[in-house]
Amino acid sequence: MKVLITGGASGLGAAIARRVADDGGTPLIVDRHPPKNEAGTHNGDIAHMQADLADRQSAERAVHGLAREAGGLDAVVTAAGIDSCGRLGDVPAEDWDRVVQVNLLGTAAVVRAALPYLEHAPNGRIVTCASTLGLRALSDATAYCASKFGVVGFSRALAAELAGHIGVTTLVPGGMDTAFFDGRDERYRPGPDARLNKPSDVAAAVAFALSQPPGCEVRELVVCPSTEPSWP
Repeated sequence: MKVLITGGASGLGAAIARRVADDGGTPLIVDRHPPKNEAGTHNGDIAHMQADLADRQSAERAVHGLAREAGGLDAVVTAAGIDSCGRLGDVPAEDWDRVVQVNLLGTAAVVRAALPYLEHAPNGRIVTCASTLGLRALSDATAYCASKFGVVGFSRALAAELAGHIGVTTLVPGGMDTAFFDGRDERYRPGPDARLNKPSDVAAAVAFALSQPPGCEVRELVVCPSTEPSWP
């Protein structure tokens, strides 16, 4: 299985790439940064293209380049995501806009570019990455909530549009133990007692969705710590 993964150089995306490879598939990574191996150095063994998902044309070029190089695509997982915490009036407008551009518009751009390849796959699949904050709103997270609520709506409409042709799963993860929270103000970081899921466990859920037989789909998949404060 040839799986294109956005944000595949770190965090959840990297965990998904490892799981795809472990399952005998071929991960194809789109990220602003090149993938690294366990030693922290550049991993030239994984096919990748660097792209900024806030730039639609850059995202499209990366998808087409990787798909052509691999001879097609079987699945796409849009794991890339960013955040900019703070009250609406305090977050710089360009930072707020970029969250929506990467998380929502970047997701749409990648999926749109991948559709011609997925239509020729025997069991083409799309997994979009939303968030528990795409279902439940939180103060000081207007950009992130807007983008992830948007991903949920986009994915549900896409599933209706592609029903019977290409599978669509909306992944709704809760907090994960990744670098996603690094660099934030302390008040926007998980506390010392917070329980966060391992990215590898969430990647296993993605692998489950991708492994469904033709005609069977996991439409929405919530994966969160048992003590997740933003769910239900």
